[in-house]
Amino acid sequence: MLLSAEHISINFGMRQLLDDVSFYLKEGDKTGIIGINGTGKSTFLKVLSTEMNPDEGKVKKNPNIKISYLPQNPVMKEDATVLEQVFLHIPSEFKLVHEYEAKSMLNKLSIFDFDEKVGELSGGQRKRVALAGALLVPADVLILDEPTNHLDAEMTAYLEERLKKFKGGLIMVTHDRYFLERVVNHITELSRGKLYHYEANYSKYLKLKEQRQEMAEASERKRQSILRVEREWILRGCKARSTKSKERIERYENLLNQDSPQYDDSVEMTVSYQRLGKKLIELDNVTKSFGEKTVIRDFSYNLLKNDRIGIVGHNGAGKSTLLNILAGKLKPDKGTVEIGSTVKIGYFTQEGRELDLNQRVFDFIHDIADEVKTNEGTFSAKQMMERFMFPKELHSVLIGRLSGGERRRLYLLSVLMDSPNVLLLDEPTNDLDITTLSVLEDYLQGFLGPVITVSHDRFFLDKLSESIFEVKGDGRVLRYTGNWSDWESKKKEEEYPTEREQEKSSPAERTHTRKLKFTFKEQKEFETIDEDIMELEEKIKDCQNEQTAFTSDYVKLQQLQQLQSDLEKELKEKTERWVYLNELKEKIDAQH
Repeated sequence: MLLSAEHISINFGMRQLLDDVSFYLKEGDKTGIIGINGTGKSTFLKVLSTEMNPDEGKVKKNPNIKISYLPQNPVMKEDATVLEQVFLHIPSEFKLVHEYEAKSMLNKLSIFDFDEKVGELSGGQRKRVALAGALLVPADVLILDEPTNHLDAEMTAYLEERLKKFKGGLIMVTHDRYFLERVVNHITELSRGKLYHYEANYSKYLKLKEQRQEMAEASERKRQSILRVEREWILRGCKARSTKSKERIERYENLLNQDSPQYDDSVEMTVSYQRLGKKLIELDNVTKSFGEKTVIRDFSYNLLKNDRIGIVGHNGAGKSTLLNILAGKLKPDKGTVEIGSTVKIGYFTQEGRELDLNQRVFDFIHDIADEVKTNEGTFSAKQMMERFMFPKELHSVLIGRLSGGERRRLYLLSVLMDSPNVLLLDEPTNDLDITTLSVLEDYLQGFLGPVITVSHDRFFLDKLSESIFEVKGDGRVLRYTGNWSDWESKKKEEEYPTEREQEKSSPAERTHTRKLKFTFKEQKEFETIDEDIMELEEKIKDCQNEQTAFTSDYVKLQQLQQLQSDLEKELKEKTERWVYLNELKEKIDAQH
């Protein structure tokens, strides 16, 4: 046993974060802590790391066990250099031996200036320096709070491999579902002050959790059935004279006093959408430099209504720069950016808008809109807040008292409350819990306008992206069809082509390759397919609206639902055809 925490309770004012919970970490255990934002995951890690004392209960560890802890917001020595900060909590004799390892790790985390002062680093750089320090400490137990935040794909892959090889115990709060799938062998879910333990990785956890909920629901159905029978028996006027009658009444009262199964709240993400015209956002030979470094060079793209684009690349390559140019917030040095008159951009930035920590939660949302019209009806600001898991007791709370994840969710609500029809998302998954992420993904899949996302969350990009833009950092922006996994496979093929593929691309064969071109029918179809898709989407929307008028006419409602199903099938086929034609057009253009 490396670490044990028994009968832990913590109360923050009106909120019971931990309620008589216990946790054990054995050698070889790699535990992922999950739960919705604001439930107390970071507080629980502080208790386990002995940085914070619980109100009740004790944390015990073997006196020879050493713990290395990475908090969510590390406190750092502002006037220290990067290298000094990394070795701040490491024995002096260890520094001489492991200086090379420290520099190598910092390089892998895109930190190259070891003499730079910590006070001059960005938030992301600070977290990566703190992560390097936590990983280098000779420790038997690693406790990491959101270690993948501010890491790009390569850094995340490096950290994943390092933690897989770590021989000690690992406790980690993360919302990276591939990390939970590939690194951990235990998942502990924090829900309503209680801990639920699963000896599983992420996919197995989902199955076990579903089984637990089904068992709880079956037990509750049985309890309600018994209560109904017993209630009828009591109402018939049975007197508690005999011993058996007294025992039966006691059993009834015990059953009555049992708590029903409780489940975490979930975000209900439905907001209004304004119709888009033909012209969305058009970039024509855009170039952007900072000093002598050109991050975007001669890049052109016309945004389409159904686009689902993931933007990837190293930290500092220019991903956010490209997003800012698309949003019209940053002017290019050369080229033009035209934004259509019907376009209303919802821009979820990495830093988030400046939130007044002394403002009430309700006032912040109410200042954006009193109400929002959705497909489900009109909702007031208060109702929308409740749909986003801000119950009434939080409406009057100051924003400064919210957790980091709750502030992020509040910011997301503020973006969607403004009824955008084009979404630009810069690292939207940072600090959002898995429950909210799943709902956000479902919402984005049904969003009628284009969605462009800068993200290092591989699971998120696999689920949502249909094309990937890779910002190289030297001015090039490369475009790939497919999601993150497709892009990764293509990158590997480009870096390590097989002999057969090399033979295929030999100059002798290329000279005999037939030039691609549209057939007459394909050319006509390409010219009209955007309008055809828009027309189908409009028909589906009209069909959905018409159904609300026939809720009591079952026959007519069935007809309309069947019509909607047929239209959606036709739209799917038309969209697949659109992808084919546009890919073919790109190949034709590349020949010239």
